[in-house]
Amino acid sequence: MDHAEARRFAEEWAAGWNSHDLDRIMTHYASEVVFRSPLAARIIDGSDGVVRGIQALRAYWAEGLRRNPDLRFEVIAVYVGLDGIVINYRDQTGQPAAEVLVFRDGLIVSGMATRGSDEL
Repeated sequence: MDHAEARRFAEEWAAGWNSHDLDRIMTHYASEVVFRSPLAARIIDGSDGVVRGIQALRAYWAEGLRRNPDLRFEVIAVYVGLDGIVINYRDQTGQPAAEVLVFRDGLIVSGMATRGSDEL
């Protein structure tokens, strides 16, 4: 994926989240996806923050959207790697965050959500 493709993907990714359309969000993920998130550790009992499989990820994000009706992402920067990208963004509260996404055959097979702090 080149930088232009990565930027287009990131903008579509954010637009999906901003629409709160779970079907649209899920189109980017492979059935065997593994996703890691500190928020998942708080929302999903016994998960240790690791969500395995598309149905579990869908359920996690459905709950996240339910709990955050004002959720909104603004892409700040996009970084390209060998088989993945990093999307640096701010959420609706202004908190910085990043998603590290690994692709195979055009779909995300691994993801990791990270949260930043306004403090340096």
